[in-house]
This record gives sequence, structure tokens and C-alpha cells, in this order.
Amino acid sequence: MSIFRPAAAPLAFSSGREGALALHVIGSDQLEEWLKDRSEALRTWVQASGFTAALGRVLMVPGAKGAPEMALAGYGTADTRARGRFHLAASAAALPEGVYRLEGLDPARAEEEALGWLLAGYAFDRYREQKGATAQLIAPEGVDAPRLEVIAAGEALTRDLINTPANDMGPDALEAACADLAERHGAKIDVVKGEDLLAQNFPLIHAVGRASDRVPRLIDMAWGHRGPSVTLVGKGVCFDTGGLNLKPGSSMGLMKKDMGGAATVLGLAHMIMALDLPLRLRVLIPAVENAVSANAMRPGDILTARNGMTIEINNTDAEGRLVLADALASGAEAEPDLMISMATLTGAARVAVGPDLAPYYADDPDLVAAIEAGAARVADPVWRMPFHPPYETMIEPGIADLDNAPSGGFAGSITAALFLRRFAGKGRYAHFDIYGWNPAAAPARPKGGVGMGARALLAALPAALHL
Repeated sequence: MSIFRPAAAPLAFSSGREGALALHVIGSDQLEEWLKDRSEALRTWVQASGFTAALGRVLMVPGAKGAPEMALAGYGTADTRARGRFHLAASAAALPEGVYRLEGLDPARAEEEALGWLLAGYAFDRYREQKGATAQLIAPEGVDAPRLEVIAAGEALTRDLINTPANDMGPDALEAACADLAERHGAKIDVVKGEDLLAQNFPLIHAVGRASDRVPRLIDMAWGHRGPSVTLVGKGVCFDTGGLNLKPGSSMGLMKKDMGGAATVLGLAHMIMALDLPLRLRVLIPAVENAVSANAMRPGDILTARNGMTIEINNTDAEGRLVLADALASGAEAEPDLMISMATLTGAARVAVGPDLAPYYADDPDLVAAIEAGAARVADPVWRMPFHPPYETMIEPGIADLDNAPSGGFAGSITAALFLRRFAGKGRYAHFDIYGWNPAAAPARPKGGVGMGARALLAALPAALHL
């Protein structure tokens, strides 16, 4: 069995202040004023070095004996900062190894920048030696350092899971990662796998995963004994060939990340449990590999879901919504106070909003307000999409209750969300159609797997659930 192996180094703030070097955060429009009260030697050094306080630029300032006396971090202008986030993470990556304390940073941005600094220390080093930023930071005053370290650990877990290739991240390894998380937090875990999926009425999970020699399974984790109930459902397609509707090679290259919904849900679950939020948490992950063999599901098949609805399979590459349907139906039976699904579900969502925004669907006004406020507060951008009722007819093929892949190509993310809502029950529900991958390196986010929407949800839960 392939067992998931998390990153070895925790992302944490420096615990010692002695010998820490002052890192002055200076905007481009502040540099001239900042230099007025400095020594002539310092002004000469800054000017001779060509330091303009541009965003992401750093300058080490030597003392009389040549050792660093302080460091400067360029913070650009308001306009350049508006184009991104985690700006000091770029400085962390550029600074030499050492311990730094921030000076001159707007307290309103301290939490975002401190978290970004932690995340800049992440590197996926399972297969070759790699390092993230080695500069350590003393947590800024007023920042809840232990909370940010928990959030960084949850994000690192998500990244590690997504970055691990499918040969080492099959349904068995995803189960092992869940078991490890459950053991760490005293959660209970139950797994239904293989032919038992049929016996316990998870026919869609079985149908999608039965063609692989790595048996499909539903992972069910429960934690907490107080407060409102929250059920997180994450798509765990560990590799997606497309099934008999085989993907072209160019579309298959990133399919190790098709379990990004499960990875993000597990990262969020770690945050919730480690912070001991007063709620009852359930995590449901249908873990499968969508493979090709003689017993693979076929286009034109009609399958019956856990809740009794019939589904015409018009494309075996639209498998994620099938495994989520059974998991959502199971989750809805317990009538949780809030249910959330997260999945790398549609290319349509990427076309609509690109790789940096997490599109989500929700109708409850209080939940929407909480998500929007939380996302803005923690620099985890989201974009609300509509459950548009007139499109319901697009997922109704006539020969069965539902169509898993409506023809025409219009509104692909919306029709997928409408499909999932048919299984989510009558309670409060939100669906996130995420990408889970950073295609180009950015501050605090190296190229590769990345969490989307988890921090926004963590920030939203207190308001959404009146915790």
C-alpha cells in the first residue's frame, strides 16, 4: 500500500527574539520620507544600491563592521499591491537565512503578511531535496501566531496531497492520510470499499471506481460532540483518465490533482479540529480512480444513485459529480446544519474565472455574506456563481431523471452545481468548483497544488453558524 507522507518541516514562527534583524517595510512613496531621518551613510548605501522600495525587492544594510545592521523590504504602491497578495512572502524568499522582525507594516495587513511568510517556507521535497524560504519571522504584535501556524499546516497538508503523483496517491494513500489526520485529532473514521459499496448503497462511487485495480471507497470521518453540525464533502478522484471517454494526453497531465477537493477539505478539517471549533464535523470523501477496463461504465448507461434518482451517463469523463452525488446523499440523510462540497469539477469554471479565484454556489443569504466577508478578511478570493433555475432543464435528458454531461457546452459549471444540489437535501449548502493548482509561482504560492476557499470558509464558519 502507498502511504501518504506529509512534509517534514512545520511552518512556524521563530520563537526567539534575541539577535533578530529589523526588517523595515517601506512603500515606494514612503522611501524619501523614511530616509530623511537616517544617517548619511545609510542614504548613500540605499541610493547607490538602486533600491526604490519596489514591491518584493529587499536590501541588506551593513553596519560599521560589515555585518547586516538592518534589512529593507520594498512594499511598492497601493496600485501594485492591489494586483496581488502576500507581498512580504516575496521578500522572505529573497532574504538570506536569519530571523527578522517587521517594522513599519500597517497592522491591518499584519495577519495576511505573516501567514504569507509562513507559506513561503513550503516546499514539496518528497522526491528531491528542495527548500522554501529559510528566513524566519517573529510573529508581529497583535497576530494570533498559533492560529496562523495551524492554518499554514492545513494548507501544507492540502498542497502535499495534491502534489503527490497518482502512483503514490491512490485511494489507499488518500485513506491513509485521512486515518493519520483522524488519529492526530481523536476523530473516528469508517471506510466502505469495493463490493461493500454496493451492499451499503453507494452505487455511483462503485460504478466510477470499479474499473481500477485500486478499489473505490467512501471515507467517513467524524469529530466533535458539541455545537452545530457541518459536513464537508471532497471529490477524491485520485487520477482521471476520462474512462471510456478517454482524455487526450494534453488533458491528462494534471489529473493527479483531481482529488484537490478532498485535499482541500482535509486541510480545512485539520484547521477546524486543531483550533477546536465548537462544532460537530463530518468529512466524506469518495476516493476512486477513473480507469479504463472491460468493466468500466459506458456512455449511455443509466445508473441509480443512493437517493433513487436515475442518471444517464453521456460522458464517463463527468465522473466527479457522480461520486459526489452518493456522498452528498449520504451526508444529507443526517440533516446537517451546513453541508459544503469542494471539487476540481469543471473546466468551465476555469474558463470563467481563471486559476486564482474559487467560484462557489450558495443561496442562503447569511451564508453568502459570511463567505464573502471571510474571504476578503483572509485574502482567499472567491466568486459567487448562480444556481440558475432555468438551466435545470439542461440536466434532464428525458430517458432518466438526470444527465451527467449535458450537450451544448453552455454553463458547464452551473449545470454541474445544479446536478449536485439535487443530492444535497433541503438544508444549507454551498458548492466550491475549485482548480487546486497554481500554474505559475507567486508570493507564498509555488507552482503546484494549492488550497482554494478553505481559509475563507474557516473565517466564515463563526458567523454562518453563530459560534
